[in-house]
Amino acid sequence: MSKFIEKITKIVRFPLLLAGILILTGFFQYLLMMKDVRGEHYDLKLFQVSPDTIRSVKTVEDTEKTEKEREEAASEVEPVYTYSEEKGKNTISMLNTLFDDLIDRQKKVADTKGKERSKALNEQIKSMQSDLAKITDNENKIELNEADLKLLLTSSESELKTAQQDLVKAVERQMSSPIREDRLMEARASVERTIRYSSTFPSKLQGVGIRIGRAALVVNETKDEKATKERMDLARASVDPTKILQGQIIVQEGQVIDRNIYRQLQLTGLLSDDASIKPKLGLGILILLQMLFFYASFAANKRKADTEKTRDVLITSLIYLLSIILMQILNLIDGEFDVIVGFLFPAAVAPLLLRILVSERAAILATIMLGLSAGVIFQEGYSTVIQMELALYMIISGLASVVFTRRIENRSKILTASFQVAGINVLFIAFYLLLTQSNYTWNELSFYLIAALFSAILSGALAIGSLPFIESGFGIISSFRLIELSNPNHPLLKKILMEAPGTYHHSLMVANLAEAACEAIGANGLLARVGCYYHDIGKTRRPGFFVENQMNGLNPHDQLPPDASSDIIIAHVEDGVEILEKHKMPREIIDIAQQHHGTTLVKFFYYKAKELDEKVEEEQFRYSGPKPQSKENAIICIADSVEAAVRSMKEPSAEKIRDLVHAIAQDKLMDGQLDECDLSIKELKIIEKVFCETLNGTFHSRIEYPKQDKA
Repeated sequence: MSKFIEKITKIVRFPLLLAGILILTGFFQYLLMMKDVRGEHYDLKLFQVSPDTIRSVKTVEDTEKTEKEREEAASEVEPVYTYSEEKGKNTISMLNTLFDDLIDRQKKVADTKGKERSKALNEQIKSMQSDLAKITDNENKIELNEADLKLLLTSSESELKTAQQDLVKAVERQMSSPIREDRLMEARASVERTIRYSSTFPSKLQGVGIRIGRAALVVNETKDEKATKERMDLARASVDPTKILQGQIIVQEGQVIDRNIYRQLQLTGLLSDDASIKPKLGLGILILLQMLFFYASFAANKRKADTEKTRDVLITSLIYLLSIILMQILNLIDGEFDVIVGFLFPAAVAPLLLRILVSERAAILATIMLGLSAGVIFQEGYSTVIQMELALYMIISGLASVVFTRRIENRSKILTASFQVAGINVLFIAFYLLLTQSNYTWNELSFYLIAALFSAILSGALAIGSLPFIESGFGIISSFRLIELSNPNHPLLKKILMEAPGTYHHSLMVANLAEAACEAIGANGLLARVGCYYHDIGKTRRPGFFVENQMNGLNPHDQLPPDASSDIIIAHVEDGVEILEKHKMPREIIDIAQQHHGTTLVKFFYYKAKELDEKVEEEQFRYSGPKPQSKENAIICIADSVEAAVRSMKEPSAEKIRDLVHAIAQDKLMDGQLDECDLSIKELKIIEKVFCETLNGTFHSRIEYPKQDKA
């Protein structure tokens, strides 16, 4: 897998590769969770007998029923009427004007005699007909024909005044009270009766008086449309929406599905024909958000190489999808029990693995995203969107595992951390049970307690059991594995100590230098330290040929030609790789052994050979490489040379050490040994500074104590 990742990262840029992996992860997650948002649907027809008791899965407003109830409330509102006293005054004024005009005209007719009188009467009738429209208005429309006017104009002044007085009183009596449209005819009939049975009203004028009185009456209390509408609107607003509540029974088993029930089933989306695509789109948006968070998290990591980041993404995606598959398996049996089986899910296993194999950030992010996914997967029939208690349980349990694994040094401590997580799980279960305020049986309480413990312990067991397979499958080396390899009792370290003690000491010194430098620039200090322990394992094949192991002062190279000596020195790299591969050591450790000299020149034997033969080729005296491919390997390459050079100094001082470290670092840089790693010049200066500080602490000047005189 590691070789495949290396190949693919060389072909495809990391951002595209990251996007592709997350798209596939999101797609498979959608397929796994799609059924969890479909909900229950029923193939039912109108007037069919319901085969089951059906409850609403959500709270929805019954808009049709709400509107009907609001219209009923509005229809019960009494209209608002406005009484106009002004209309009564205007009507009386019009009547007085009419009779005053008639009396004036009657006087003019009465003042003429003979033939002139008849002519004056006709003129007044015609004039009166034309002026009548001016005296009355559209509402008080009084129409008098020629006979009526002739009767009025030929009556006496006293008769007209009596008629005026009685008619005004009758009309005024009616207009002083509210007259609505529905009472107008009644009011007119009342005026008619008053005139008809009046003892003072001139009998010959009763007919025309009745017509004038009836016509004079108008509606003086009208409906206020605006105020009435405001009251109706208030009545509508006072009616609360009629809702079909979540969990409410819509139809009982065996009940006939009438139109109202059928409409409610449609509103709640429980009919097969009404299955909505909205929940599926909602799930898609949720997964898109989750993948965007993962993308942002991994894309922001600038401290790791693309190969490492790609491996981290693949591990995260694999663990994430396997966790969802495990949730789905539990969800299959969840409906068969009265308790929430989801609490059995090992919520801490994914965060544990990701914290150890990838990073704390990835573990926290995956914890939150798995909590959200669990809430959807374990959603019960009447949960609104997600099963919140399970979502919180997953998140809290996962975060607890991240916190408790920060200082774990070996695999056995994972189980200790899982017991700590179990305590957190129990506390959360207690919170859940107390907050629900339900009465639980002892069986249910026992289940939840066991579930809390089982979930945490199973998480630890699964993490311990799966770690070796993931490490092996992806060719990675975890901090646990590194700590195990740093144990002095490891067979290979014992081999170095026993067969090449000088090399062992040299390795320890290089490890100190490399670890300090790596930590200073943000590289993996633990990997560098452990890699240094094994980087010269090849020297155990011929330990006496290396100066740090030549305790008796004899140097076998004195008896060998330069090219043979060079071959022996160079061979320790290949020998080391062979030994490490034979013992199935992690790839990172093998790479350190293989790259710690890069393609550097074995200068001592090269120049010695050149003294014998000017035509000697430089390539024959160079290590086969490859050059350091990572920051850790580059630092070890420099540290290896620095430690050997400083150890050979007779009187090391801070200034000499600084000059020597700088010279070696620049030599590696100019020789091209740092070309294939992403080490910057700024970081190289930091490395030099750390090397000097560490070496000054090791080779500090010792105080010379005065010699004691012998007694």
